[in-house]
Order: sequence, then C-alpha cells, then structure tokens
Amino acid sequence: MKSQKVFVSGIAGFLGSHVAEWLLKQGHEVLGADDLSGGEMANVPKRARFFEHDLRDFEKNKKLLKDVDVVFHAAAFAHDGFSLFSPYLITDNIFSSTQALLSAALEQRVRRFVFCSSMSRYGHQNAPLFTEDMTPQPRTPYGHAKLACEKILENLAEMHGMEWVVCVPHNIIGPRQKFDDPYRNVVAIMINRMLQNKPPIVYGDGEQKRCFSPVEDILQVLPELLFGDKARSQVINVGPDHEFISINQLVGLINRQLGTDFEPVYTAPRPNEVREANCSCEKAKKLLGYRPTSSLNKSLVDMVGWISKLGPRPFQYRFDLEIRSPKTPQTWKERIF
Repeated sequence: MKSQKVFVSGIAGFLGSHVAEWLLKQGHEVLGADDLSGGEMANVPKRARFFEHDLRDFEKNKKLLKDVDVVFHAAAFAHDGFSLFSPYLITDNIFSSTQALLSAALEQRVRRFVFCSSMSRYGHQNAPLFTEDMTPQPRTPYGHAKLACEKILENLAEMHGMEWVVCVPHNIIGPRQKFDDPYRNVVAIMINRMLQNKPPIVYGDGEQKRCFSPVEDILQVLPELLFGDKARSQVINVGPDHEFISINQLVGLINRQLGTDFEPVYTAPRPNEVREANCSCEKAKKLLGYRPTSSLNKSLVDMVGWISKLGPRPFQYRFDLEIRSPKTPQTWKERIF
C-alpha cells in the first residue's frame, strides 16, 4: 500500500497515540491535534506532526486537513457516567468538535472519515451481547452525543461522497490510559489507588459485568478501518467478547497482579449504569478477519508495570460538576478519590 496522509484527533490520548504509532510504523504520514485536556505530550509519537488545538475551531481544522487522505477521529471527553452531571461540558466537546472536524474534512475532500463511537450507544439491551443491528438506547448524554455524531456523519458523508466508518471500541485498556482522572477508566483508577495503598472504590454491589479490550487487539483491524473496502459504510464493534467479568472479579485480578488483598469500599450505585454490557465481535470477525490475540491478564500486567514505572498520582479534578443533586455520586461531590 502506498503511503497515506492520516490525521489523528486526540493524538496525545490513549487510543489516538497508539493508532498514530501504528501508522508511522507502517510508513504513513501522520499529523494530529489534541487540546491536552485529557492527553499528555509524552504519548505523542516523535515522528508525528503535532498541533495543540481545540477541534471546535472549524477554520483551523480546514488548514490542518489540507491534502489529508483519512481522518481517524478518536478525540472525545470520554466521560460516560460523568456526563449525567456535567452534560454541557461533555456533549459540547463531543458534538461540536466532531461537527467542526467533519465539516472541515468534507470541505477539504478527505477520502475517508473514521469515527470512534462508544458502547454507551447501546444502553440497556435485553440480550447477552450487543450487536450492531440493535436499536441504540443510550442512557447518558455521552451516549446520545456519540450516537448523534454517528448519524450526522452517515448523513453528510453519503450526501457529499465521502467514505465513512464507525468503529465501536469497548472498554479499551492498556499503557498510556489516563489513570489520574476520577471520572473514567475503572481499571486505571483502581490500579492508581491500590498502588497508593488505598482500597478500590466500587459503585453498587460490584456485580455489574464488563468485557475489557486490550488496545493491541484494536490495532489489528486498523488496515481495514482506515483503508479497506470491507469496512466502508459500516458500524463495527471492535474488541473481544469472551472475558466477561464482574467488577468484583476485576478487583481480585488486580489484587493478584499487585500481590495485595484489598477489600473494596462499596458506595451507592451510579445512576443509569448498565448492569451488563458486552459487545459482540462476530461482525468484526466475519468482515475484517478480527481475532482476539491478547488477554485481560496480560493487559493488567502491562498497565500495572506502566503505572508503577511512572508512579501513582493524585487524582486531578480538572472538570467541575454542573449539576449537584441527591443522585450525584458522593465520591465526585466530595472529591474523595
């Protein structure tokens, strides 16, 4: 394949930096933008052209996307539960940045736009696995904003002749994940607390279940998502569906990796949290040849090693709550992480 010019939004973040690194290894030209609200400069690959930039700036986006072949849009304020209590902050950043970037991509005749959505789009479903043909039922402003962006992408791309893909990664984990943000990334939060000799905090009874996706498993389908014909005009779940565990089991696995025996501190359930959420990867297997190659345990080993090397950090409350009500988690109102 000849070298492509690819723009990666959120390039200083967790997924964006891994995607940019993979692209560079494949010989592609990479540039990207990040406002550093949730990413870190240390994550940006050295050979990528980096721009510190708020993606809601349409005119700047137009300049950055000149002669770009593909956009991989990974930037987002990925705060699902927090969006119930700071909906303006989260939805404005997701929706406005996506529309400003999409409009600029269409104006500059970018060939393909790949949008990273979220399993939050599915909400509650009466099925053990979420499949792409289900009617989405988001339960948070974050999920609604992601779904709205999907629909507008499909609408505008089809009308103006641009290729589009919606990938739905779910609960990605691995090195470079933000671990000092108290509002998101349960695995990283727990490891960061436990390395500080603090017990993990669990919402509800801890029997809610999730399937976690090693980041390296996402990277294997990038050739098709970014450049292939099979992914065109598709919504595709990306990530394994076979290691479905409870949050209580997760605590046990992290304890084992750290050699600790912390008992969780249980607190009130988070409002609107989906009890069991797991995405089927059958479509990705059939369409893209996806095969899970890593494991949850390996990812935990990698994350513990990475966070230990950097050193645990105090949690940073970078964003304020917009709504304080009896349903707002006490952990957030009192900043007790």
